[in-house]
Amino acid sequence: MWWFQSPKIAFGEDALEVLKDLEGKKTFIVTDKVIRSLGFVDVVSKYLKKAGIDVRVFDGVKPEPSIENIQEGAKLLMEFAPDWIIGLGGGSCMDAAKAMWVLYERPDVKLADISPIVELGLRKKARLVCIPTTSGTGSEASWVAVISDKKENFKMELASREFYPDIAIVDPKLPAGMPKKLAANTAIDALINAIEAYVSQWRNDFSDALAIKATQLIFTYLTKAYENRDDQEAREKMHNAATMAGLAYSNSQVGVAHSMGHAFGAVFKLPHGLATGVFLPYSIEFGVKEAGGRYAEIAKAIGIEAELMEEAVKKFVAAIKALMKKIDIPTSIKEMGISWEDYRKKLEELVKKAEMSTCNFVNPRVPSSEELRKLFTYAFDGRVIDF
Repeated sequence: MWWFQSPKIAFGEDALEVLKDLEGKKTFIVTDKVIRSLGFVDVVSKYLKKAGIDVRVFDGVKPEPSIENIQEGAKLLMEFAPDWIIGLGGGSCMDAAKAMWVLYERPDVKLADISPIVELGLRKKARLVCIPTTSGTGSEASWVAVISDKKENFKMELASREFYPDIAIVDPKLPAGMPKKLAANTAIDALINAIEAYVSQWRNDFSDALAIKATQLIFTYLTKAYENRDDQEAREKMHNAATMAGLAYSNSQVGVAHSMGHAFGAVFKLPHGLATGVFLPYSIEFGVKEAGGRYAEIAKAIGIEAELMEEAVKKFVAAIKALMKKIDIPTSIKEMGISWEDYRKKLEELVKKAEMSTCNFVNPRVPSSEELRKLFTYAFDGRVIDF
């Protein structure tokens, strides 16, 4: 037996208006200084005040938030004692809100100990709303939070089914101001979420439907949204696609592109979408032995025609690389300006960190340490995976 879980989702123009109907006394907004400077905190606060709710803001979330960053916000949460917590921003802000929520409700729990088998007992003090301002991570629809352990130079993959937000607000007005680079980095993350969910060993009919639709929307609307930020339809479709992909992987799982991306991002201090996106083509070539038919099904869904499965997968990888180039996402480590000498020195650390990820075990083809080493090596200069 398996469960399909989802937050209550408000989407479309003016979705933020649901905030006027929240019932409570205090709300704590978790965000960063950029989001606050864009005026989004003021917009959200205005709706909350109409509901008669007192608002406190923590705008100190850092990119790839650390344990210390989470503890800082959790301390203020405890002082304010809200009955609602709102994660407002990109994946970092929403993940931070989830982690702070745990420490607020369960100060006895260490973040590193959070796992699907640990009962947290959340929602005794507060409930969670997530409002994405980027179209990428799908954290607003997921049971996962990625938090950095600076001491170990490692990204912790925290997962609990209690992490699902009570409400996700997917309003397409919010990502309108995203810089093109950020739009690209987050969009490629959404694509990886959808593709890896579809081929995961934990896939199911419900996650499949969302993964396929999200992939179709991304291939149809990403370049339009990237090239013209005023294209409202493209922006809305991309925002919906990111949430669909989040629902897909949360009810399935992601794979080796994520395990490698988390390691790469932690070691070289890169944003999640960029660090993970570069490994997507290679993860597909690696997984084709076990999931070639599944990749071919995705290829067919986005309009790729081929007589043989192998041909379909090759065309699919080529289509992904072409899409990445259109939005200026590098398709090899070398293209990022990282030298082989610097990369080689970190190779063993990359492998060790990647093999610690739980994402590997549900990948269609579970990689060994040596295969991870080869994947990292081949991705450096863009070699086709031949093992």
